[in-house]
Amino acid sequence: MNATRTPLRAAPAAGRLHLLVFRPPAEEVARVCPLMQALDEMEAARAASYVSARDRTQYVAAHATLRGLLAEYTGLEPGRIVLGRSEEPYGKPQLIDPPVPLHFNLSHSHGLIAIGVAAAPVGVDVQRVPSPEAVEMVLPRLHPQEREELRELPAAERTVAFARLWTRKEAYLKGLGTGLTRSPAADYLGDRNARGRPHGWTVRNVPVQPGYAAAAALRNHPT
Repeated sequence: MNATRTPLRAAPAAGRLHLLVFRPPAEEVARVCPLMQALDEMEAARAASYVSARDRTQYVAAHATLRGLLAEYTGLEPGRIVLGRSEEPYGKPQLIDPPVPLHFNLSHSHGLIAIGVAAAPVGVDVQRVPSPEAVEMVLPRLHPQEREELRELPAAERTVAFARLWTRKEAYLKGLGTGLTRSPAADYLGDRNARGRPHGWTVRNVPVQPGYAAAAALRNHPT
């Protein structure tokens, strides 16, 4: 089998994001993920470390699908794609020596998976809506204006609003390359002041099934 082939997709145009949000079928990993053998040694070891079959399926489905998508863009065989980490504090995942400019990010939580691929830095995040108690614990860590906006909402609406806000925040911080090594209070990602959001980034929620929230962040000017 050749290591390279003709790419099936052109690289995403500037300002465009290829986003997948999906739930893997509840079947055996080997049946769900024909690309499982394409996982590298570290991914295979991580998959094997999961005690829960559901969690293992989720992890393998996420990483196998990512490799399949990157293969379509690069023309490389999924198993020949070399992934690494950037030198940024968060150690953002990246392609090593990509044949085309390509950035990606993935997230998975409680059976739901999000993958984003773009020509510019990108971050994605998916979360299950937390309990009211969990929201109260995290509120002090947020930007002051975000805290104010959430406090003004009826209690029945606060958990969903928080989940939408938190996924925007995580997607942006992942795209930035810092993750939560950067304080969640440092940047405003609330709903009421669009101009107060980080300059040079588009950060939006994406539709998902009830009980979850998801968001994507895309840098909209060259690095």
